[in-house]
Amino acid sequence: MSTGPTPAPGSPGWRRPLGSTGLEVTAVCAGGSPLGSMPRLYGRDVPTDEGVATVRAVLDSPIGVIDTSNGYSDGESERRIGQALTEAGGLPQGTWVATKVDPRGRDYSGDRVRASVTESKERLGLDHLPLVHLHDPEFFDYDEITAPGGAVDALVALKESGQVGAIGLAGGQVQEIARYQALGVFDVLLVHNRWTLLDRSARDLVADALDRGMGVMNAAVYGGGILAGADRTTYGYREAPPEILDAVAAMRRVCAEHGTDLPTAALQHSLRDPRFATTIVGMSRPERVTQTLDAATRELPEALWDELESHLPPQHVWLDAPFD
Repeated sequence: MSTGPTPAPGSPGWRRPLGSTGLEVTAVCAGGSPLGSMPRLYGRDVPTDEGVATVRAVLDSPIGVIDTSNGYSDGESERRIGQALTEAGGLPQGTWVATKVDPRGRDYSGDRVRASVTESKERLGLDHLPLVHLHDPEFFDYDEITAPGGAVDALVALKESGQVGAIGLAGGQVQEIARYQALGVFDVLLVHNRWTLLDRSARDLVADALDRGMGVMNAAVYGGGILAGADRTTYGYREAPPEILDAVAAMRRVCAEHGTDLPTAALQHSLRDPRFATTIVGMSRPERVTQTLDAATRELPEALWDELESHLPPQHVWLDAPFD
């Protein structure tokens, strides 16, 4: 559902509301997952100074939102963001940080949720968190997470008491995330790896979120690697099946024929979709900020999109072998 080019930074449409939260986002959000250094997922170590410099570059750019999580590199992503904020003298006007609560080992209790929020505030150096997501609850027992006094109740109580702002739901396994969304307590949905050039399995989940008046954020539009570079063979952080590899090769050829590249098309596929308030792009190098903004606003021929769509892999690939 691509409708037109991404508005240029500073132009009408670059900033837009995040559902009914009262928060404003920019079309591109800087993703903090690789900031703390996760070489197993991203193929490289990120030194502290490089991570901090990347955040500083974001703060000096038109990007108005940074997305991170308590659990990214055991809190190192948040620590590096906090260090950059200290060096910069605080958040620029119109810029804010979203984070997520995470378990500690197998502890995803109400107490753990409260502790996660406290840890995030301390690392980031922020007194208030405008948006906090329940992160990847699908890897835990639903009845445990939703029990009275459990993780969901704790996050709702933190919002009601004003200790956090809006609350969101961030995850990937759409069938499980749909169960949490049906509770009707979340303000924002963050999906990852489930709405890309290759995978449309979040279609019903996103539609339901919008029907509920939720803001929707789309993450991992490069599929965790395969749409980002020619040397990647993983999708959703594991080896991709042959149908996906074939589709990627065909899409790469189409992009070349139209004078562009697959990463640019993968990014704009999300940015052009009006259902997503913002698209989260992971960044771990300062130059990545300018590169992303350039790719976001590059003019692409309209004929490209129909040709790419013709190479969409069979969606039963995802249903038969869901990516975690």
